Amino acid sequence: MADAWDLTRIFKDEEAFLAQLAAVREKLTPALASLEGQLGNEAKFASYLALEKEAFVAFDHLFMFASLRSDLDKKNVKNAEDLTKVRLAENDFSSKTSFADPEILKLGQPYVEGFLRKRPEFAEFDFSFDKLFRAASHILPSDQEKPISHFEPLLSEGSSFYSQLTVADYVPKKVLLSDGREQEVSMSNWTNLVEKAASEEDRRKIFEGLYGYYAERKNAYGEIYNAVLKAQLAEMKARGYASILEEHLFNNKIPTSVFLNLIDVASHNAAPLKKYYELRRKYLGLEKHRSYDRFIQLARSDKKLTYNEAKELFYASIAKFPKDFQAKAKEATKEGCVDVYPSLGKRSGAYSSGGSDIPPFILLNFESSVEDAFTLAHESGHSIHTLYAEECQPILKQDYTIFVAEIASTFNEHNLLDYLMAKGELSKNDRVFLLQKAIDSIVSTFYRQTLFAQYEYEISLLAEQDEPISYEVLSKEMIQLYQTYYGIDIAEEKVKPLVWAYIPHLFYTPFYVYQYATSFAASMLLYENVKAKKPQAFEHYLDLLKSGGSAYPIDEVAKAGVDLTSKAPFLAVVRRLDELVEELAELLKA
Repeated sequence: MADAWDLTRIFKDEEAFLAQLAAVREKLTPALASLEGQLGNEAKFASYLALEKEAFVAFDHLFMFASLRSDLDKKNVKNAEDLTKVRLAENDFSSKTSFADPEILKLGQPYVEGFLRKRPEFAEFDFSFDKLFRAASHILPSDQEKPISHFEPLLSEGSSFYSQLTVADYVPKKVLLSDGREQEVSMSNWTNLVEKAASEEDRRKIFEGLYGYYAERKNAYGEIYNAVLKAQLAEMKARGYASILEEHLFNNKIPTSVFLNLIDVASHNAAPLKKYYELRRKYLGLEKHRSYDRFIQLARSDKKLTYNEAKELFYASIAKFPKDFQAKAKEATKEGCVDVYPSLGKRSGAYSSGGSDIPPFILLNFESSVEDAFTLAHESGHSIHTLYAEECQPILKQDYTIFVAEIASTFNEHNLLDYLMAKGELSKNDRVFLLQKAIDSIVSTFYRQTLFAQYEYEISLLAEQDEPISYEVLSKEMIQLYQTYYGIDIAEEKVKPLVWAYIPHLFYTPFYVYQYATSFAASMLLYENVKAKKPQAFEHYLDLLKSGGSAYPIDEVAKAGVDLTSKAPFLAVVRRLDELVEELAELLKA
């Protein structure tokens, strides 16, 4: 099907997938395990690295095939079992190769660097070894690493439970609207329903219809999040990190000051955000602006786009960029690369996934709105990034970090917005709609994600102090932060304090969401440089995409021209929001 993934580009069929899985279990893992205690021998060390690279690629392919197939239908037990088999194989692999890092550290950095000079065929391991020796103080002796590795499967159980409860077992609720219609509310349609609701009462019913699922299971979600926290705390203590925050930032050499500067700037400079919400409240004639009222458009766009029209709009927006960039955009969205439409059991949201020379796959839940066109541009940005990294880097350096991942995606959004704003003669409604889009992009990507990042940080501090974590504790912290950032009392919204249970990143990838905000700040500056036609601006941007995972992300961004160790990029986002809100206020007066 033209609008569905073609997973045969990874494995031609189930049999090929299972054959690769068996090869990893029965050949690769035992072969690597047999080299324990022998890495001091140069030939054995070379054999180990060759096998490790082979295993790295094999697991990338296995995980991608199994996880993509599972995401298409979370209710399919067989697909879930296959994904579990891959995870178990990786856990077995990690356990049986846990000797390697301590042995390599014992060899010493000078020896390893000399080996790479003598054996250039292994040159792509250089950055991996740099990270390994940098992390030496957090790696235990092999006789301690092995027993710890047996507990690795438990560290991801919290996210597995969350997935089963939130996706596999999810049953949409139905609500009775003011016009007498019974409406099914799900994770894929609720925002669209709220936006178009006929009354405040209908918005409340729709919102509570969605969040009621979490409210009915609040104790379970609280305990699942507690399990996620305990896993992080155990890892922190076992490996000697100073904090859970440091544990998550250390591997990519992100200074804790970057994270702390971000939440300091956002939480203490929320005045433009509160001004925007007060402007909305007055214009919409609301007594109070509820959190779910953010989906109401100040100027409604009833424009519907087919998926093909959304693609053509995206292509047109990048027509001024180099031909190679345009070609990669079309490569990223060609037939078989995008699973377009929502279906029962399909994972909600959107993402792009690729790696190890596999062309990236995009998951959408396309509903034909203008917003879906922005989602396509966003995810295509990730895929373009992946294609450049795969083209320019060896396999072990293709996988870029989350810290830089959102730069390419939000760059495309900035550009699409400008393209639409400049396209032809715009009515006042068009200008209001797109201006709100620009403001909401900053609010959702910079402020909202930083709020969630600060939430994770504050809760992690409680966990480190051995404070009991329950759904009440989790909800209380969320209430306080919504007041700080939005000036909204979500305690009045009955189920909104449970928003932490709605955010999958908190369970799947802790301390992930702050990177949306840092990436947004970086992409905004990079895009402004391109827009201003500064010399070599687009080339510097492409160099960032081409660098993949070949350097520490803070250095990759700095090389492209953005210093995220300072508060300046974050304060620039605050100023931009203030300017846009003022522009919107004047436009609404006209």
